[in-house]
Amino acid sequence: MHLTPRRPALRAAAAFILAVFLAFPAYALPAPMPEDELAEDSDLVALVRVISVTCTSITKDPQTGEQLPGYLAKLRVIEAKKGEVRPGGEVLVTFRAIPSGALGPWTVFYYPGEEVWTHLIKREGGVTYASTWWNAKGDVVKAPETKELPTTVGESVLATDAD
Repeated sequence: MHLTPRRPALRAAAAFILAVFLAFPAYALPAPMPEDELAEDSDLVALVRVISVTCTSITKDPQTGEQLPGYLAKLRVIEAKKGEVRPGGEVLVTFRAIPSGALGPWTVFYYPGEEVWTHLIKREGGVTYASTWWNAKGDVVKAPETKELPTTVGESVLATDAD
């Protein structure tokens, strides 16, 4: 049996598949950070309750043209494993929405009323925090009251027991 005519087709198919994988490296999701690295790289590791989320800005995504909100979440510390903030203390965390077609959980969202373990880094020269990595949020201890976030600048969604 002579297989020579099929080899060029097989080579072409393999080259096409390889080209597709090489053409889209920017869309690959980076690996999750291991728990020990998350803890080491974080300024605050804590169980928190999300008190409120406020829409602080809306900016146009340069690739998609989509209008994306930026948020400021107010978190109350319930228990801290690392960091200077003690139980009862509050921190502000910034995060941004991602384009609707984007792959992966590039942003860590915080929702009013949820209680969750999280890893945060303090922003240089400021008072706000950001998630250490895309897997900075652990298992949800208490489900959020809503996953609806504000879409108008200045609008806030509050947990039912927010002060």
